[in-house]
Amino acid sequence: MKHRHRNAGFTLVEVLVALFAMALLAALSWQGLDGVLRSRDASREAINDAVRLSTVLTQWEQDLLAVHDSAAVPALEFDGQSLRLTRRTDGGVQLVVWAVRPGAEGGVWQRWASRAFNNVDELQDAWMRSQQFLGNEAGQLQVATGASDWQIYFHRSGSWTNAQSTGNLVKPSLPATPPPLAASAPDGPASGAEEGAEAADAAASAAGTAAGNPSGAPAQAPPAFLPPQEQLPAAVRLVITLGGKKLTRDIALGPSES
Repeated sequence: MKHRHRNAGFTLVEVLVALFAMALLAALSWQGLDGVLRSRDASREAINDAVRLSTVLTQWEQDLLAVHDSAAVPALEFDGQSLRLTRRTDGGVQLVVWAVRPGAEGGVWQRWASRAFNNVDELQDAWMRSQQFLGNEAGQLQVATGASDWQIYFHRSGSWTNAQSTGNLVKPSLPATPPPLAASAPDGPASGAEEGAEAADAAASAAGTAAGNPSGAPAQAPPAFLPPQEQLPAAVRLVITLGGKKLTRDIALGPSES
């Protein structure tokens, strides 16, 4: 008697079950791979942010360590929005402005640096113009976004104080009051040079009298005297919020120069 043998193979149900299992495994594998890729991208972005922030803080530290008191403008000043400083650089003195301004991403931290100055008038003019900056001037470099709560503190007399408070005043390089007039020369025959000087004084006296100067004293151009300036602090503390995280950095300044 012959027996019938069923041909070897899979039924339709078995094939469908195998396909379903393979699809499930593929979905789980894709989710795992997607998580790995997302984690890799997040780690790479965090590393890039850390490197960028390290570069910014290095520049911040270099600017403060190179602060130079030119006696023509304040060497270091903070007005609540911008920190202005003058620093030594190749070819002269450079004006640097750090500022936090409102932006589309919650606030922008910017840095602007001028060219090197060798002329006092040009440096003073650049300092005055920097007080009118809006943040869109040529040379403004965006160093970080998401910046807020920008505060600067100065270390004076052994304690930290708000940078906008008045510090210790020091004498400027020029006298604070005009020098006394020279004593009168003794009577005697005047030389040709002295006669010329007397004639110039007489003309100046006449001009002063005509201009309404009752004393008739020779008109003199007011000397360029500098007002007293604040003493540089021993250190500067930066407190700023970047991306919702508060950052604090202390930088000790070198010996002040004049």
